[in-house]
Amino acid sequence: MLHLIPAPLHRAALRIAHGLRKRWWRIARPRLRGCRVIALDGEGRVLLVRHAYGSGKWMPPGGGLGRQEDAIAGGLRELREETGCVLEDAVEVVLSKEPLHGTVNAVHIVVGRTSGQARPDGREIVETRFFPVDGLPEFMPGWLRSGIPVWVTEATTVRPADPALPRARPPAPIA
Repeated sequence: MLHLIPAPLHRAALRIAHGLRKRWWRIARPRLRGCRVIALDGEGRVLLVRHAYGSGKWMPPGGGLGRQEDAIAGGLRELREETGCVLEDAVEVVLSKEPLHGTVNAVHIVVGRTSGQARPDGREIVETRFFPVDGLPEFMPGWLRSGIPVWVTEATTVRPADPALPRARPPAPIA
């Protein structure tokens, strides 16, 4: 249904909604659960996106998780929604506690492989690009720039039990 709204109007609505959401988070301080997807292409480069709202910095794809949604299932969904890519051999490597506009977001870091061309939806996502893990852009949060190489390395030690049905080891507890 949202695809019926012209893309420029949709992007403007997202910016307004994001501003309202940040205010709500500061007041209500809800418990948030989300995921970040570290999607690697065949050359080992990581897929990053720029959103139509927020800071405009490069970020891994991701978003909020449903109440009972598994982190890997959420990562698969978010990556497909935002870029059109499919995630394979996904593993959860860590659960990160991140401050977010007055509240705390429990973010599951999911790492996997992807193939094909990433395409921004032109609404929520305005740009997609693959970057070498050792050549991440300056215009991204520093803690993500330093975290991504660690998570990629960590993912090589975590293997799904059955490649047809990716599983992850239990996440590390939130400190």
